[in-house]
Amino acid sequence: MTIAVTGATGQLGRLIVAALKTRAPGETLVALVRDPAKAADLGIEARRFDYDTSPEAELEANLAGIDKLVLISGNEVGKRTAQHRRAIDAAKAAGVGEIIYTSLLHADHSPLNLAEEHVATEAMLKASGIPHTVLRNGWYAENYTGSIGAAIEHGAVIGAAGAGKIAAAARKDYAEAAAAVAAGTGHQGKVYELVADQPWTLADYAAEIARQTGKEIAYVNLSEADYAAALVKAGLPEGFAAMIASWDVGASQGALFDESRALSTLIGRPTTPLAEVVKAALQSA
Repeated sequence: MTIAVTGATGQLGRLIVAALKTRAPGETLVALVRDPAKAADLGIEARRFDYDTSPEAELEANLAGIDKLVLISGNEVGKRTAQHRRAIDAAKAAGVGEIIYTSLLHADHSPLNLAEEHVATEAMLKASGIPHTVLRNGWYAENYTGSIGAAIEHGAVIGAAGAGKIAAAARKDYAEAAAAVAAGTGHQGKVYELVADQPWTLADYAAEIARQTGKEIAYVNLSEADYAAALVKAGLPEGFAAMIASWDVGASQGALFDESRALSTLIGRPTTPLAEVVKAALQSA
């Protein structure tokens, strides 16, 4: 069996490839990437697969012989529906046997504006007739720990999520789930809502940083507008800052919470605790 991973040189893609080497050691793995040269260190075959610039014939040719395709959602908000359509059309033309798609938690009723492109992609998958599995990933815990240095510097975690429960999991947990589905059987037609076993609030997150550093770190809850303004002041573009602030408000409304424990079931172990994610972030900060 041959398993291909789109975006294989990205943060999630690299972890999925690594997990597949463990979970599917006897299978052939293929990295589908914009620049095959950047995939050399993955140690697997790399084929050019650029959603935007690859001609249809190239996309189809480079999906030839693929039994299962892990379609990692693109990271360019606003362009993903068109990008995913090209990938799915090419997969159908090439005779790909199965697609595993990384969607968004509760995409069909999420208040987050990110959901629209995921809902469209899920609909395209259904229309394609290709057997598929939808992995509706919750937030990555690294979305927060990526700015842990600033939290320590300023003695505060800022946001607009209030006391909303956030069941964000480590990126490696989501990667293992994708690998488990790609390497396994019996997942076709299923939609998995994937989150961490133990939810936390941003106040819990700030308290964990404080506990591990011995510094005073508080959570400061802001209005959506004030949080967006703070992000702009920190150097983010206005449009992106506004989106992040709106996502935090969505978190306050339960958008990042689920109790299914489907993620730990798929990976066969408890999800990575918040304390471990914070510890790893502090070590690399």
